[in-house]
Amino acid sequence: MASRRAREVLSNEEIRRYSRHLLLPEVGVEGQRKLKDARVLCIGAGGLGSPVSMYLAAAGVGTLGLVDFDLVDITNLQRQILYSSADAGQSKLMAARARLSAMNPAIRVEIHPFMLTSENALDLLRGYDVVVDGSDNFPARYLINDACVILGKPDVSGSVLRFEGQVSVYATPEGPCYRCLHPEPPPPGLVPSCGEAGVLGVLPGIIGTIQAAETIKLIAGIGEILAGRLVILDALKMRFREVRIAKDPDCPACGTNPTIRQLIDYEQFCGTAPIVLAPELELSAEKLRARLDRGEALTLLDVREPQESDLNSIPGSLVIPLGELPARLATLDRSRDIVVYCKAGIRSAPAVQMLQAAGFERVAHLKGGILSWIDAVDPEQPRY
Repeated sequence: MASRRAREVLSNEEIRRYSRHLLLPEVGVEGQRKLKDARVLCIGAGGLGSPVSMYLAAAGVGTLGLVDFDLVDITNLQRQILYSSADAGQSKLMAARARLSAMNPAIRVEIHPFMLTSENALDLLRGYDVVVDGSDNFPARYLINDACVILGKPDVSGSVLRFEGQVSVYATPEGPCYRCLHPEPPPPGLVPSCGEAGVLGVLPGIIGTIQAAETIKLIAGIGEILAGRLVILDALKMRFREVRIAKDPDCPACGTNPTIRQLIDYEQFCGTAPIVLAPELELSAEKLRARLDRGEALTLLDVREPQESDLNSIPGSLVIPLGELPARLATLDRSRDIVVYCKAGIRSAPAVQMLQAAGFERVAHLKGGILSWIDAVDPEQPRY
């Protein structure tokens, strides 16, 4: 029979389910009780949030909170293992709650179907013990870090891009925070998103699993967590390396005399607020098609990467990736109207501004990018 202590805190079913944890002297009944009582918030239910939430649910973390506002898209399925093809088009959080509850009916899954902002972050994070950052952009990472520092919550942070992943634990009482490593965000546009640059499908699984392990160790109070250490994985070479992070006494968030005592506008801080062009600089897919059908002499400038242009394109386009555009401005004909496009209009907007600053006067961009062209004009082309 199970010991009296075990049966006081765990049911017979829980003892069977978590028996391999209970056999570990570092975890045991007390560690499993801590997991059962814990409240963990996973911000992002995508590539990183999938393995994190699945392993925490399996481990018996009593309450899992999930923050996301997206629908499941077919492009997610290459890496977001929480979902199946049948979930496409559904709310991520509804599908995630169903899957996690089926994995472990004993846990509680709380869903928060909205974007985390400076207005709601403190109220939301206050109700959890550990925060797991599975976001995919710099404004969210700084927001999560600052909120965790203010509230005294550990921030288990992970990131992935192409073939590289990183993971660390920030905002512990004695350890550094994200700002100690990155006092300033990178220049806007320097680091592309996974949607622009791609990511190896298994990479979020590796990094997310490490995040889940660090979360379990934090809750159970065991082992040596990644506070003050950044683990970097190069999946092409399958090499891990570790970088030590010192706590910065002058850090504005966690330093000796912190100046960040409330949350700020992180889009402005990171310079990532969407560029809004004047209406006359935007061209809809329908209007572009009409101009092409009339035989107007246009330069169609595709500022995506070549591997993206191989997937779909508007016939007759000139491909110059955004990063190469400054060095190749002289190759463009100033006497022709130039219509710039990218995937969804994010990169083409700064390209238009760059052309205008260089003296190009006859320039506009395709609103919504190639995806809007496919939707309105050429649905036979594949989306990505």
